Amino acid sequence: MAESTVSSRYLSAGANRYTAAADWGDDGLVAFGADSNLCLWNPAESKGITRILSGHTAHVRAVKFLPKASGEKSTYLVTGGDDHGVRLWVLDPDSEGAATCLQTIHEHTAPINCIAALGLEDPAEGPTRRIFVTGAADATVRVWAFLEDSDCITLLQTIKTSTKYLPLAVALSPLGDDGDGIVLAVAGTTNVVQIFTSPVDSKAPGLEFTLHATLPGHENWIRSLDFIREKTERGSDLLLASASQDKYIRIWRVHQGSALSAMNAGGMKVSLDALMPGNKIHKLSAGSQKYCIMFEALLLGHEDWIYSAKWSRIAATGGEGSRLQLLSASADNSLSVWESDEESGIWITVARLGEVSREKGATTATGSIGGFWMGLWAPSGKSVLTLGRTGSWRRWDYDMEQDLWRQNFAVSGHTRAVTGISWSRDGAYLLSTSSDQTTRLHAEWKTSDSGTNGTWHEMSRPQIHGYDLNCIDSLGASSFVSGADEKLMRVFTEPKAVARMLSHLTGTDTGSDSHLEAFPDAANMPVLGLSNKAIDVIDDDADISSLAQQPDNERDALDPASMVRKSALAIDHPPFEESLSRHTLWPEVEKLYGHGYEISCLATSHDEKLVASACRASSVNHAVVRLFETDRWTEIKPPLTAHSLTVSRLRFSEDDKYLLSVGRDRQWAIFRRGDVDGDGGYKLLQANPDGHSRQIFDAAFAPYTPNQQHAAFATAGRDKQVKIWMKKADGTEFTLACAAAEAHPVTALDFLPAPTADGHLFLAVGTQAGKLSVVCIKVDDVSGEASITRTISVRQELWLPKAVLQLAWRPRPSRKEGEISSDHAEKENELAVAGDDGSLRIYSFSLR
Repeated sequence: MAESTVSSRYLSAGANRYTAAADWGDDGLVAFGADSNLCLWNPAESKGITRILSGHTAHVRAVKFLPKASGEKSTYLVTGGDDHGVRLWVLDPDSEGAATCLQTIHEHTAPINCIAALGLEDPAEGPTRRIFVTGAADATVRVWAFLEDSDCITLLQTIKTSTKYLPLAVALSPLGDDGDGIVLAVAGTTNVVQIFTSPVDSKAPGLEFTLHATLPGHENWIRSLDFIREKTERGSDLLLASASQDKYIRIWRVHQGSALSAMNAGGMKVSLDALMPGNKIHKLSAGSQKYCIMFEALLLGHEDWIYSAKWSRIAATGGEGSRLQLLSASADNSLSVWESDEESGIWITVARLGEVSREKGATTATGSIGGFWMGLWAPSGKSVLTLGRTGSWRRWDYDMEQDLWRQNFAVSGHTRAVTGISWSRDGAYLLSTSSDQTTRLHAEWKTSDSGTNGTWHEMSRPQIHGYDLNCIDSLGASSFVSGADEKLMRVFTEPKAVARMLSHLTGTDTGSDSHLEAFPDAANMPVLGLSNKAIDVIDDDADISSLAQQPDNERDALDPASMVRKSALAIDHPPFEESLSRHTLWPEVEKLYGHGYEISCLATSHDEKLVASACRASSVNHAVVRLFETDRWTEIKPPLTAHSLTVSRLRFSEDDKYLLSVGRDRQWAIFRRGDVDGDGGYKLLQANPDGHSRQIFDAAFAPYTPNQQHAAFATAGRDKQVKIWMKKADGTEFTLACAAAEAHPVTALDFLPAPTADGHLFLAVGTQAGKLSVVCIKVDDVSGEASITRTISVRQELWLPKAVLQLAWRPRPSRKEGEISSDHAEKENELAVAGDDGSLRIYSFSLR
């Protein structure tokens, strides 16, 4: 095997919706779980996700950076997930973000929900060792130590929750300034917070946590816990924030000393009120030191469950001193920044981010935020991140001069399997569909300082559906057709607002203004419908309530939250998440009926005149291929019959002379187009019932060789075979030319759109195990025989952890219709990869 130069151009994945599934490290790097992957992203850069790490075998639920030791360059990261495993990762900054999984431990017997970490320090020597705790659905909390000398972790203690609740949040902190005690807070599927303490002996590596207090007060499950020192001075009290599904945040004070001194420290007067059960003072001890913990404040303001509450110490205005702020994320679609009033000591909301009043009422179909699942502070305290229902991040940066928070673009991606991808005909953008019921458009943002290559981002969300989407194909430069778990296909066209935004951000030509005038302004979705309706954009000062009057038919009622204002897409940056989910829909222009079951695959002809489709089937009657012409959108009858089970892939040849179908019945079929002057329909030319020994997953037509005489296609199946079929010289049938064996079932194929000058073809291959490779095929121009000359392997760290569902090479805009570009394969080529892990990737290949 040979190796090609392969690099990542674009990585996209939606984050897992768990409160502890992300962390923002001290070096500015954000790590978050995405399906079974771990994604790395630096919000300070516009590159998006820089690395996807695979290793876990199920969803990643908990992510935590370990504190850095003095002078340490490498960054250590701990993750846990539904596979019950704890993984230790090391990130090497000197090796372009190289990451390695150092250790995997399976001590827990259920999914891991949360992780907290702490660096133990010696006042004279600085950081001495690091510990962390994990809470899991097996009703245990386990305490671990990270051993720097051996780069491994070891289990120190297992704590069984006394009331058999499931831990959802854990927090760790030193108790005093001398480092002789540690406090551990644990909460979850109960309404109390349990407080454990352990003495620390620098000569003894072990820890022994003991339950000392149970804090009542909450009325529902507790989702988040976080400690912070109230002041930077020695002897300062600890503050603990607990966030609950009861819509409240409680702040607790941990004080070294007596109960009386604790109340004085909290500003409380010694009275009967201070001795009420709700203000009970709990006594703690760690070694020889005595502590107490008491209720400090109740924060009210959210209208729904609170998922997270995180502390940050912010530099005070003017650069003198610092102040504490608390960031809370709630299912009420808002982030709140809390701060204690200096005079009264009352905690108030100093900033509220997220949903604004004029956007209220958005439905799930039109991209409702659906609540915020977590909130993260930047190490500097000047940026915050939050995660919504769509798996996309939202980011705000603090503008100190104007004392306000400004939204900035962040990363987004699919949250479930990416089932279909299709490049636009000119290669300007990439469309993707997913089981998460969305269609997304990805394009390259080219700025003046980005050079030749820009950065990739999600630029539009043309379709938000009520069914899982299964397939997609471009239809011209500004249209596409998609199929879902419904019995029809939908055709969409690009709205004027999105076309102009894409032209501005990507530097592509949209054509003349007269061409754009034929496009609708924008699209909207009725409250109870699935069909995007073309609408006119509205002025920024227009009264939405009057425009959204209830029509006679309730299904045609427009959602006020998704009406597009003129300024919504007049932007010079990739759209924010609320713009993507509300303002970038494409209007639906046609529905294509005829199938009896869920659409399984579709393809559009290169001349844009035909759409071929198939549905899931268990009989000959339903396993047909239906053809629709795009002039009047009518079906060409009769349908094409050859298969007896579900057709899994359809492909047109480069000149649309042939239509290829493959399916679960292990056979492939070739249909040949009739004479142009005749009926122009397709007739069965050849069917091979023994094409593969097991189900055929994918197929692809090869581009024509320079003399355009030898038609060929490739098939791939569960039998782990890739087979190349060549047309005989007399054109009567296709025969097997050569085959390549893989170690796993082959699930995806695609030919590079043009051969090399000497007749070589490049075929990208993806397997069920996530492996990627490129097969080089030599075609003899005289005999038409084909042979595999070499296989180019892709580095294992670029493989997917699950099946590759589809592959698509990016077409070159410079290649005109009917033209053979001999240097196509010699240049940088980009391959889009759709994964069952929910990731969408674009890899750059140097196939010289």
